[in-house]
Amino acid sequence: MKTLYVLFVSLICFSACNGQSNPLQFQAAPPNIIKTQGSNEYAVLNSILEAKNGELWFSTSAEGIYKYDGKTTTNFTTKNGLRSNATNSLLQDRAGDIWIGTSGGVVRYNGKSFMNISLKNDLAFSMINTTGDKKLHDDDVTSMAQDKSGKIWIGTRAGVYYYDGKAFTRFLQNDNIINKNGIKLLNVQSIVQDRQGNMWFSTWFDGLCRYDGKEITNFKPNGEVWFGGVYEDRDGNIWAGRRSKGVVKYDGKIFTNVLQHGAFDECGVTGIIQDKAGDMWFGTEAGEMTLRETIGGVWKYDGKQFTNYIPKGSKGNYCVFTLLQDHKGTVWAGTRNTGLYRYNGAEFVSLSE
Repeated sequence: MKTLYVLFVSLICFSACNGQSNPLQFQAAPPNIIKTQGSNEYAVLNSILEAKNGELWFSTSAEGIYKYDGKTTTNFTTKNGLRSNATNSLLQDRAGDIWIGTSGGVVRYNGKSFMNISLKNDLAFSMINTTGDKKLHDDDVTSMAQDKSGKIWIGTRAGVYYYDGKAFTRFLQNDNIINKNGIKLLNVQSIVQDRQGNMWFSTWFDGLCRYDGKEITNFKPNGEVWFGGVYEDRDGNIWAGRRSKGVVKYDGKIFTNVLQHGAFDECGVTGIIQDKAGDMWFGTEAGEMTLRETIGGVWKYDGKQFTNYIPKGSKGNYCVFTLLQDHKGTVWAGTRNTGLYRYNGAEFVSLSE
């Protein structure tokens, strides 16, 4: 689950544009995300992207997207051409275009203008549909990824599509795909391709799913069917966030519960990254049974012990939905209440106002 808002405080940031490859240098002024709708704990900053040129992009669930170019923060909304201000995910493709997943379809930004693409019945692109069931086509885009061949995968509330540069195709409509368990890939939260070329999808209800190019299978370790963030670490292990019991790690053979034997084990894990030092970072929210500010926040795991950071600020900011480490090594976090935070080496500092 991954949306962008512009916030205020100091340190590092960058900006994304086509045709540029040199990262921007950090300026004195940090990103400044101004919440035009005021405080709203149900509004979420759910995705953070660092573009090839160093720009930082943020997607939000209520205020469109924000771009930080190293000097200024710019907010893009429906007034600028977005189909919806409810944005969920961000992707930069090989050509440098920025893709934005919204509740009203996909938006593609070429550096100058926004092109809105509806997965239901868009005329600008060919949409392949063999079922005739319009209910299957859902424009609520929740996740995106580009694979090694250049194909763009799009997860929605109602299934997965892919774009091969010419047409959008509903993934599981291909009769050649072996699908013994009747997997539907609904509510896809994250999409990742591993080093072996497998596509991984974290879902609600279907568990953790893997497509090897021929067959799609799903895993339900410990009976878990709900997964949030998915990430492949530098050693090729797959980490997947559970609904309320921390994370599992898959080494290609078995799933292992990674537990703290404490508060972390009650958290739902929504965002996962590995930093340059090899430590794992988890963005979490309170688990199913609790809603305490003492649980949630950001957790860092060095392979032996866990360290918890609770972003300070408005109500709900301890629910962290997305994490990013930029090319300078700075860790960023997006939270409820359209919160943007930056880690200063000791704590997460708010950049929202």
